[in-house]
Amino acid sequence: INVYSQAKQKPKVERDQPIQIVSDRLDAYNEKRMVVFSGNAVATQGERTIRADALTLYYKEGKKPAVPSATPSNAESEGPGELERVEAKGHVTISEGDRIVTGEEGIYEQDTQKITMTGNAILREGANIIRGDKVVVFLNENRGMVEGTGNKRVSATIYPEEQKDKKKR
Repeated sequence: INVYSQAKQKPKVERDQPIQIVSDRLDAYNEKRMVVFSGNAVATQGERTIRADALTLYYKEGKKPAVPSATPSNAESEGPGELERVEAKGHVTISEGDRIVTGEEGIYEQDTQKITMTGNAILREGANIIRGDKVVVFLNENRGMVEGTGNKRVSATIYPEEQKDKKKR
């Protein structure tokens, strides 16, 4: 089931847009090419927002991780392509427009523009709700996949377009 409405255009988030992050604490591990934001961490990139108890940013091999700074010159000098992935843990919410994915652990992969959410994973798009063991969203392709397990099947509540139109009248 494709829960994405083809009629409306999703907000476009360019992957070279800066990512702004706020949290209670920041720990940088240069030798591991990772930066950990903990305590009510919120990362924003254009229209996309990732909220979690902790966010860990991993950088590609050979690239020096930049500790985020308020100075634009620092952000420009590091270049946009070095982020590899963001791992979110604890009360994770990833939202973009009216699409919201929640769960206990999420991974956002920068190059493939893919979100994988596990742990009571829920995909919401407008009034539509799909629950499963794992939710995968392919942002570039505007499609998603929800998987269940043997003891936990996929559950969906989907409102057909014509029903949405009737409710508005």
